[in-house]
Amino acid sequence: MNVRRLLAIGLTGMFCAPLSPSAQGPQDHDKHDAPVGLVKAVRDATREFRDVQVAMGAGYGSLGSCVTGPERGAMGIHYGRSELIGDGALDPSTPELLIYEQRGGKLTLVGVEFLVLADDWNANHTDGAPPVLMGQHLQFVGTPNRYRLPAFYELHVWAWKDNSFGTFVDWNPDVSCADFNPDSSKY
Repeated sequence: MNVRRLLAIGLTGMFCAPLSPSAQGPQDHDKHDAPVGLVKAVRDATREFRDVQVAMGAGYGSLGSCVTGPERGAMGIHYGRSELIGDGALDPSTPELLIYEQRGGKLTLVGVEFLVLADDWNANHTDGAPPVLMGQHLQFVGTPNRYRLPAFYELHVWAWKDNSFGTFVDWNPDVSCADFNPDSSKY
């Protein structure tokens, strides 16, 4: 099946359930200690994408929903590049998905998600080893899944907003979908 169709069918099937907004506002990581490793690579690669218009000009498009957690927190609004998801490769300088949070009508870049379809990864890596990106293991998500995608590997990197659960954890308790407006997130 075509990757663009998968994105249109599967990832837009994600939904947003309102959560109470966090009292803590977006973090400006430029004021924190210098990042290292994968976080530094992601910040260096996505700094210009803090402006969603620049991200869209680079080929990222809104998937039209805000992803909330099963218990607490959210992932946010994903902007993806389907040709990256379907290429079977991972590169810290080109994340497959950018993650934004909408508050007060403004979109703020909070992190990224690296995603590779399992079949594409396995076709390019015959050793059977799951993907590792700059020392971080990607998580396997089997099928069926809530995203209606074939099995895939994924890794979140909260490069632009702190996550008390951990830098590479899926759900961020300080990200909310409460202000999400699907019409204004498409710009």
